[in-house]
This record gives sequence, C-alpha cells and structure tokens, in this order.
Amino acid sequence: MINRRRILQITAATLAWQSLRLQAAGDNTEPARKLIQRAIPSTGEMLPVMGMGTSRTFDTNDSSTSLARLGAVMQAFFEGGGKVIDSSPMYGAAETRVGDVLRALPQRPDLFAATKVWTNGREQGIAEMQESAKRMNVERFDLIAVHNLKDWETQLDTLKRWKDEGKVRYIGITTSHGRDHEEFLQVMRTQPLDFVQFSYNIENRVAEEQLLPLAQERGIATMINRPYQRGELFAKSRGHALPTLAKELGCASWAQFFLKFILGHPAVTCIIPATSRVHHMQDNMQANFGPVPGPSQREEMLRVFGSL
Repeated sequence: MINRRRILQITAATLAWQSLRLQAAGDNTEPARKLIQRAIPSTGEMLPVMGMGTSRTFDTNDSSTSLARLGAVMQAFFEGGGKVIDSSPMYGAAETRVGDVLRALPQRPDLFAATKVWTNGREQGIAEMQESAKRMNVERFDLIAVHNLKDWETQLDTLKRWKDEGKVRYIGITTSHGRDHEEFLQVMRTQPLDFVQFSYNIENRVAEEQLLPLAQERGIATMINRPYQRGELFAKSRGHALPTLAKELGCASWAQFFLKFILGHPAVTCIIPATSRVHHMQDNMQANFGPVPGPSQREEMLRVFGSL
C-alpha cells in the first residue's frame, strides 16, 4: 500500500517532471535537429547514441527532494532524445530510484531498460533479475548483461534461455574497469552476445586495441561507460578554451567534445554518462545531435587534448 509519505514523494517528482516539460515546451525557437542513432548489429534496431548511466548518481534515499531532483534529471534525458537507461544491483539503491521516478511520470516514456546480473549461482541470478524488474518497474528488460563477468557461464546460460523464451530481448557482458580483458575477449569470441559494455574515452583508449575491433567484427553492440574517466578529463580541460574544431562538431562544452570523440569510433553504439545534475544532463544530451567526427578530426581532437 502506498502511504501518505510516498504519495508526497511521487507528487514532488511528478511536479519536477511537468515543470521541466513546460520549460522545454516554451523554447521552440531552435530548429529541429537530427538525432544521432546507431544500429544494434544483431537486429538492426536503432538506438539514440546518448544513454544514461545510474552508478553512484541514482544511489540516493527516497526523500521527496531526492526524487524530485532525479525526476528532473530523467526528464532532461528524455527531452534530449534519450532512451537507454542502464543500471545494476551493484549500484545500491539506483535500480529502485529509477523505478520510483518511472512510476511518478505522467506518461510512460519510450524506454530501453538495461540492467545486469551480479551474483553467483543459477537460482540466485534468477531471483536477482526478477527483483531488478520490480525495482526498475519494467515488465521485461530490453537488455540484461552479466556484470564484471561474475559467474558468467552460469548467468549467461540462464540469459540465453530467457532470450529464447522472450523474457529478455538482448543479452551481454560488462566490465567497469580495465581488468579481465583477456577473459572478456574470450567470451566475446565464443558466446552469442548482443551487447558488451566497457570503459572508453579520449584518455583511456585501451578499448581501441582489441575490444572495439572485435565487437565490430563479431557484430556486437557496444555500451561505453566512464566517458569522462570519472571526471578526470575535466581536471585537464578546466580553464582552457574550446578549440575551433569544437564549433565544427557542434560542441558547446568540453563534455560534448569528449562525447563526440567517442562517437567518432564506428564500433560505438551507445554512451552512458551518469549525472545527478539537470544542467549536466542537458549538456550531455546535446551530443545526441550534430556532426560526428571523422578520422582526421579525431586525430585533431587527440592533438588538442594532448596539449592541455
């Protein structure tokens, strides 16, 4: 049963959503821009390139203030053309907060819901995935991936069966750090995966060596985490003016510059930066539109970053 406190919390989040919709509706002077989308290789389904991560940022309490803030962040995401929301049981209360906000929305958005399984044992994995669905308020996940390869053979076996039964649309594996790449690559080579998730950005380009080429070769979609190297990129760019190239690429901030660099790699399907601030989300979502850098422009972006 929903008590009075929960009603107040949901109302606060809903008001934040509606307020942001009114703000967006009031600014119709900018011409329509084409959304950048990439295909999921295994099916051809198109996804907007800018997704939303929830690690740390959505691991909050369920106060009305917290729900209103996260509701505004999620609204900015959808208003910016976003669709993919990624979470995990590893992220504390993140799945639950995503579900709280989704329940409060006046209208269900077009959502690509992704989470992970992060436990040992077949029955434990099934129970965890079922609980994730309740927490995130989704009837069927679009994507479930084995998180950080934890008991991957057992969990992937269940996911294959669930996919065959129509309980999940896509399956995959993830790594949120630079370790275990050899085992990760071996799973990519031998298993029927739809998605892989790993770190990649203008400073950490290890994925260019094998992960991205193999994903392209095998027809596996890629979801990129840590696009800002957990904020370290901004420490280098702070105080520096954007280069002329940024304007050519439609970038009005360093955040957009860093995101566009990642999008310049043809094997990248979707990027999932995480934030709990509305203005940061609005900034991120601008990278959902405009030109994508070609090889020579990416080389220039690397030169610019190296000179910071």
